[in-house]
Amino acid sequence: MSKRESKELYFEKLKTYLDTYQSIFIVNVDNVSSNQMHQIRHALRGEGVVLMGKNTMVRRALKTYVADRPDLERLLVHVKGNIGFVFTNEDLKTIRDKIVSNRVAAPARANAIAPADVVVPAGNTGMEPGKTSFFQALGIPTKISRGTIEIVSDVALVHAGEKVGASEAVLLNMLNISPFTYGMSVTQVFDQGSCFSAEVLDVEESQLVANLLAAIREVASVSLAVGYPTLASVPHSLINGYKNLLAVSVASDYTFPGSEKLKEYLENPEAFAVAAAPAAAATESAPAAEAKVEEEEESDDDMGFGLFD
Repeated sequence: MSKRESKELYFEKLKTYLDTYQSIFIVNVDNVSSNQMHQIRHALRGEGVVLMGKNTMVRRALKTYVADRPDLERLLVHVKGNIGFVFTNEDLKTIRDKIVSNRVAAPARANAIAPADVVVPAGNTGMEPGKTSFFQALGIPTKISRGTIEIVSDVALVHAGEKVGASEAVLLNMLNISPFTYGMSVTQVFDQGSCFSAEVLDVEESQLVANLLAAIREVASVSLAVGYPTLASVPHSLINGYKNLLAVSVASDYTFPGSEKLKEYLENPEAFAVAAAPAAAATESAPAAEAKVEEEEESDDDMGFGLFD
């Protein structure tokens, strides 16, 4: 197959996936081995497909589709670095977990960017005392214990985002420490025309509801303060208006069905207190009556005889 034919085949495959799937994960594939890629494809079988390709070719293909699908402009800006695509129509969180779960431990390599902090734990290394100077050069406190080098306390050797030095890489390999894990990581999610960070998938539904209610309260407060009616403020305006109407009715001779009972209570509160007293007494006597019934049942169970009769 010629280079031109393979390019046309790739364009056709990409277009088919864009038309078939509504969600796309943009994944970083730095340090991902071919075996890992095979395992991830296998894990996603029937739920999603992985598509790799040169960024220049991907951008060229996407630009040809932008006229028909303007939303692809949001996807186009993230085609940079060592990335690939995972297409799916399944639950985003489930697929994301499958993508990032396949990770393998790897030794530290000199000049590689550390994806996480590396701490050398305290304890006996099993190394001979002749290598003490190597630890001293890296500022790692040691002592000789039973003829071997022992690290006195935990030491933060490498920090996330920094390059791993040659000496640090050699030491970690000497200690048989493989501090890093490598695998696919999700950088962006493209879903039905919207592009967002993968961290959004970790937001719980309860948190979204709480944020929505807080926003509605803010809108209602601002609307009430400036006197501009909105859907959020109208219920509050109606309730406040009804309260004002009750206040006017109480302060004047004007009466309407909603204010009659309120006026009766204000004019004769004792009558309501007398009416409420029997109900309260009945409520209080109910537990006492139940207790009395229980006592009678217990005495009946004795059949008139004591324990030692």
